Parts: sequence; structure tokens; C-alpha cells
Amino acid sequence: MAVQFKDYYQTLGLARTASDGEIKKAFRKLAREFHPDVAKDKKRAEEKFKEINEAYEVLSDPTKRKKYDNLGVNWKAGAEFRPPPGWEQFGGRRAQRRGGSGGAEYEFEFGGTGFSDFFEQFFGSQGRGGHGFGHSAGYAGEEFAARGRDIGGDIMVTLEEALHGSVRSVNVRSEVGGNVKTQTYQVKIPPGVTEGQRLRLAGRGEAGAGGGAAGDLYLSVHLAKHPDFEVEDHNLVHETELAPWEAVLGANISIPTLNGRVNIKIPPGTQSGQKLRVRGRGLPQPNGGHGDLIVVTRIEVPERVTESERKLWEQLARESRFNPRD
Repeated sequence: MAVQFKDYYQTLGLARTASDGEIKKAFRKLAREFHPDVAKDKKRAEEKFKEINEAYEVLSDPTKRKKYDNLGVNWKAGAEFRPPPGWEQFGGRRAQRRGGSGGAEYEFEFGGTGFSDFFEQFFGSQGRGGHGFGHSAGYAGEEFAARGRDIGGDIMVTLEEALHGSVRSVNVRSEVGGNVKTQTYQVKIPPGVTEGQRLRLAGRGEAGAGGGAAGDLYLSVHLAKHPDFEVEDHNLVHETELAPWEAVLGANISIPTLNGRVNIKIPPGTQSGQKLRVRGRGLPQPNGGHGDLIVVTRIEVPERVTESERKLWEQLARESRFNPRD
């Protein structure tokens, strides 16, 4: 099945030789620019944010990036694309199954999940073989009732959706023996959903044979990357920069959360890499509480100083007894 090739390096504005640090920096810059909460054109920003996330999902993962790079460079961006010979040995798999009455071949595609067909075919759940099992075979012309196969895909969930919950419309396009059918389902995303969690839609998979029940549809959750937060279990991690004098003297600073900005106190003598905890500002937990926001400090020094500032730094160097190497 041909799909539209996605040039993930082009999406992030990078060369194929980009380092991990360059990939992360490019993602954060673009994600801040196109985050739906801050962009004026919400619809365009939402689509662009999904494209940026998909590119980062692949290029930030060493295993996925290696598979992607193994596709080679002899492709045309936006053109229909078929995997090269031997792709299966690198983890790719066609999104096709054999099942149904008479062993008819069927294909399925998803829409509204936040991921492109290209991602689903080569990096998603359906590309890894889906879930469940196929129909049982009949004997001597007799057809036994058999449950339909479960099918699996992926769904991109923003941290805002993980915080508040949401309902998303997902399209499933199936083709069986040349007959094409598209169905739309409402997928409930519960608050506190976690990376890798599977959302089950009972009876929305492949139709059964011989009167058997239909299989289920499973959507594997991928939490969308956020420019300001990393996710650790139900905690959010935010890195904040401090000026040297803020770290030495202490300060009150404003930091972002998923529910708006809050002020926190930086204690005097704060070290670079120190972790400060803001309780209850993380993602929902199964017990009804919330995780925390972990603020990791990073001390930044000015790249350039004025002449008067230089004199102050020189005075501090003469008078201070602090030696970090003692």
C-alpha cells in the first residue's frame, strides 16, 4: 500500500546529519511557535503541531530514526512511497491482514488520530502487526463461527487532553475484497491517560465470520511532546534558567504550568540541576490526586557584559572567597 512519504528532517528544518541536541532545539522552537494555545490560527497551528510532533517522535528515538534513515535518500518528498525491498528486517510491515470469510485480504487506515498514514504503516501499532488473532478456518466446506481480528493503531494525545480528558473523532477506513467502508467513532480520552496506554473500542475491529462477534479496536496512546514539559509517570518536569545572582541570593520567579503560570520561590544558594517540587501541578493519578511539577534549575551566565558590569564581576572575583574546586 503506497503512502505519502514524510520528510521529517524537512519538517523540523534540519539536515539529515543533525545531532540529537539540534533535533531537540528545533522541536522546541517550532512547538512553541505552533502550539495551539498560543497561535492565532488555531486550525493551522494544530495540524502543524501534529506534524512537528510526529517528526520528533521518530527522530528523537534512536531506533525509529535508524529505521527511518534506512529508507534511504532516493525518495521525493510528498510523493507516493513504497518501502524498499527488505524493509521488514528493519521492523516495517505492511498494514494488511488476511481474514474474513474465504480468507479475503483487507486493509485499514486511520484518520483523526494525529498521526499520518506513513507513520502508522512504518512506526505505529498497525505496522507492528496489530493485536489479536485472525479467523479460524472451516473444514470440508463448513464455516465455523469465529471472532473477528482485533485491530490496532496509534493516537496522539496532548498533555492538555491528558490533564482534562477529551473526546476525539477517529475515522477507520477499511477495505475488504475491494469494498471500501469508512466509519467514524467517538474515542473518549480519560484524564490521566499515560504513554502506551491502550484505549479499547469494543466491537469496532474486524467483522466476525460465520456469525462470530467482531473484534475490538485498540488505540495506543502517544503523549505529544511539549516544548516546556517532559513527562515522568504522572509528574511533569520543567527546566528553568536562573541568573547567577538569582541562584546565589534567591528569587521569586514565574514558571508555566498546564493551567497557567505560577510563582515559585528560588531559595538562596540554589545549585544548577537542583530540583524543586510544586505539588499537585502534574497530571491526574488513578487515585484521584495529581502528580507534581518538578522544576529543574539551570544557571545561565551572560555571554556579553557592559564595561560597568565587567567591573562589578571583577570586584566580586577579588572579594569573594568562594572556590568551586575546593
